[in-house]
Amino acid sequence: MDRRTVLKMAAALSAYGLTVPALLTSRLAMGKPVGEAQKFDFAWLKGHARTLASQPYQSRKGDTPESLKQLSWDDYQAIQFRSEKSLWQEQGSAFHAQLFHLGLYFQTPVRIYEVIDGEARQLGYDPDYFRYSGEQSLEDLPEDLGYAGFRVQFHTNFKLDLAAFLGASYFRAVGEEMQYGLSARGLAIDAGMSREEEFPEFVAFWLEKPAPGDDKLTVYALLDSPSIAGAYVFDLFPGRNMVMKISAALYPRKAIERLGIAPLTSMYQVGENDSRMGYDWRPEIHDSDGLALWTGAGEWIWRPLVNPRQVRVNSFVDNNPRGFGLLQRDRDFANYQDDGVFYDRRPSLWVEPGEAWGKGAVMLVEIPTRDETFDNIVAFWNPEAPLQPGEEHLMSYRLTWGDTMPAEPYELAVTRATHTGLGGVVGQERTYFSWRFAVDFSGGVLDMLGPDAEVEPVITVSRGGVEITSARPLDAIDGYRAMFDVVPGESEAPVDIRLFLRLGDQPLTETWVYQYTPPPKAEQGF
Repeated sequence: MDRRTVLKMAAALSAYGLTVPALLTSRLAMGKPVGEAQKFDFAWLKGHARTLASQPYQSRKGDTPESLKQLSWDDYQAIQFRSEKSLWQEQGSAFHAQLFHLGLYFQTPVRIYEVIDGEARQLGYDPDYFRYSGEQSLEDLPEDLGYAGFRVQFHTNFKLDLAAFLGASYFRAVGEEMQYGLSARGLAIDAGMSREEEFPEFVAFWLEKPAPGDDKLTVYALLDSPSIAGAYVFDLFPGRNMVMKISAALYPRKAIERLGIAPLTSMYQVGENDSRMGYDWRPEIHDSDGLALWTGAGEWIWRPLVNPRQVRVNSFVDNNPRGFGLLQRDRDFANYQDDGVFYDRRPSLWVEPGEAWGKGAVMLVEIPTRDETFDNIVAFWNPEAPLQPGEEHLMSYRLTWGDTMPAEPYELAVTRATHTGLGGVVGQERTYFSWRFAVDFSGGVLDMLGPDAEVEPVITVSRGGVEITSARPLDAIDGYRAMFDVVPGESEAPVDIRLFLRLGDQPLTETWVYQYTPPPKAEQGF
């Protein structure tokens, strides 16, 4: 208490429903001040979020000491939680939890509570939880410091993470490959707009102690930002796919122009369809290679990702979507050649609404990147009807992390690869610019087709022309390859393309969609 006045502590804790006397009168078994146990359930958390939203927003970033803000990357990485201090590891639980230290990019203190039999108690900061081998000192840190987030392990392998919640409202999980990749967020606000994006933050977590034999872990979270507050409950179900069932209650402080529900964040630098930044020795570098959509009307859509020259925002208007996700369909090591971070093992992530979401759009934001450490892809659901300030908005959805998704086209073939390059006919002089697309499909009924089946590529473009079209068997994948050139003409405006294969009136494949932006005239060579 010598580093914080009682008055300042009272102000800081009031947002969490705690009082200074409560903080001083009880101690956790590990010996740190944490406050008295308090009744807790999701109804209380929703009421707390509603109350918070009725008050002016107060940032919590200023509470982090400068010594932690100034840590280098190496020094922050040198702070490791001691595994012997893991939560629940002495009770024989199937789950363990470990805490992240504040510092570097993670500067907003997060309060973490343990919930036992409907009562919550804060986990106080303890430097003894951490092993530190860096050059900076961690001494003289306040006793009410808080943490940056937490990670979870499962009894199948306590040495590897199952999930982690760290930074703003970001969280990640793994499937059977036990490999991190893309992230999810609690909310996205104004993503891809001309002004600065707002990043809501999970400012407190409540971890419900699992009973012996439980195969589910429940986590509650309080979200806060200048525009909105919210209460979340996560039910985590480990397995070959990691499943999270999420319920959220949202309370806007003010009108939000572009709200992103169930936002997914990933990275795409270079792939077989986009080699604009292909200066690396590895042929492909991405956490995800496409956006998959299952519309309310039942159409399956695949949109390959790109690393654009400028920020691009695409909207896929829908009514009651059945699901969407950022997927890593290409799982062939030979296409990445990365034996360090293993992009071929990165999980896909699928969103399934828990109820009818109504009208809106799945939005895809693609941002230019020169570096694989920068997440430049965002996908989310944007409801058509804005959430009204002062009202409660309830919604739920399920996230599935892994290499196989819970929903896929049944009778339809799916896109396996999209190759692009200069168009034209080999051996003939090119007198105008065109761009070649070769799209490979497999699955569905394609391998049942006879040699005389008259498969037709159905291609539409928003402008320009299409030429040199074909669809032919591709034995290497037991599928078909569609090939065509787009002639964009004089304009450098984007061209929206749609493609599927059919036999007579029967669709054979999902719908492949693409937004092609021609290079500047000076780079076209004509």
